[in-house]
Amino acid sequence: MSEFPPCPECKSPYTYPTGQSLMCPECGHEWKPSEESTEDENVVKDSNGNILVDGDAVVVIKDLPVKGAPKPVKAGTKVKNIRLVDGDHNIDCKIDGFGSMALKSEFVRKA
Repeated sequence: MSEFPPCPECKSPYTYPTGQSLMCPECGHEWKPSEESTEDENVVKDSNGNILVDGDAVVVIKDLPVKGAPKPVKAGTKVKNIRLVDGDHNIDCKIDGFGSMALKSEFVRKA
C-alpha cells in the first residue's frame, strides 16, 4: 500500500514522511527510519514502564481472578524468578498457592 514502513508503535500502514523523519497519522508517533532497526521489539515493560528481564521479581498491582480457583491472586503478591515469553500473557511464573501461571506485564510492577 505504501512505500514507507508501518508505524513501530501501532503498526499502521498509513505512515508519511515529515522532512527527515516519518509520522503516523493514527497514533501521532514520529520516528527516524535509521532508528527503526535499532529498536528491540521484544521489550517487556511493567505497569510503570520499567523494562523486565528473565529472573526479575515483580509485585502484582491488582487482584487477579484465576479460572478454576476459589480466590484471586491478591494485590501485593510478590512473584520471584519470572520468565518472559511471547504472547498476550508475556510472563510465566510460579505463585505460591496457585502453581504455574501466565501473567500480563501490565498488571505487575518491578520489585
